[in-house]
Amino acid sequence: RELLPPWLVIAAGLTGIVLLCVSTKDVPIPSIRTKYGIVLDAGPSRTILFIYQWTTTTKASKTGLIRECSSCPVQGPGISNYSDSPQKVGKSLEPCLNWAQKEIPSEQHSQTPLYLGATASMRQLNLTHPILSDGLLAALTVALKSSPFDFQGAQILSRTDEEAFNWVAVNYVLENFFKYNWQGQLVPSGKGMAGVLSVGGTSTELTYKEEEKQAPKKGVRLQLYGQTHDIYTHHCPCHGTEQLRSRLLAALIQ
Repeated sequence: RELLPPWLVIAAGLTGIVLLCVSTKDVPIPSIRTKYGIVLDAGPSRTILFIYQWTTTTKASKTGLIRECSSCPVQGPGISNYSDSPQKVGKSLEPCLNWAQKEIPSEQHSQTPLYLGATASMRQLNLTHPILSDGLLAALTVALKSSPFDFQGAQILSRTDEEAFNWVAVNYVLENFFKYNWQGQLVPSGKGMAGVLSVGGTSTELTYKEEEKQAPKKGVRLQLYGQTHDIYTHHCPCHGTEQLRSRLLAALIQ
C-alpha cells in the first residue's frame, strides 16, 4: 500500500481549513429572477391576453430577451363593439385577468406591467365617434387599474406603430436579430431582415426596413440589439380580405 507524500497531506488539510472558514456570504452567487409582463391585444374581432417572461440577467446588446408563456382569448367580440355599453367591456376581461393571477406568482403581481393596445376598429371608432372611443378607454382604465397588476396604460396604436411591432415580432421569431451559437452564446445572426405583409379586413400593409441613412418621413426608427432600424409601412387601402371578397362576388355576378 502506497502512502501519500507528507506535503500533499498538509496541503489538503490547509485547503480544507480555508474552505471551512470561508462564509457562504463571501462567495456571491448572482440571482437569476424571472419577471413577467402582460399585454392585452385588442383587435377588431376579439381581445387576447398574452403573458411574457424574461430574466433580469439575460440581455443582448442592452435589449432584453423575452418569450411568450401562454395566452388567454377573451370571450366575446372586440372592445369597439362595447361602445354602446362601455360598462360591460371591463367585465369581459375579468376571466382572463383572473386566469393571469393564477399563472403569475402572487408575490410578483404588483411588479408585473400590464398594457392594452387597441388597433384598427378602435382607430376607426376614434375617427367617427371620438366621444364613444374615449368612454371605452376610460372604462378599460378603471377596470385594469383595479387588477393587482402594474397597469401602464390603455391606448389606441397608430397604424405605423402597430405594423412596426408586427415587424419586430416576425424578425424576432425568425432570429434575424441574433442567434445562439453552438456554445449557447448570443451572437449577431448575420441575416437580413424580413419584410412583413399584413392582410387585414379592409386594407393590407407592407412593412420593411429602409436602407437609407435618414429615417423615412412616415416610418419608425427603432434601436434594437445594438442596431438602428428605420421601419417603413406602405399602406394599401381597399386590399383587405373583405374588399377582395366583395370584388370577387361582383365579378361572379357580372
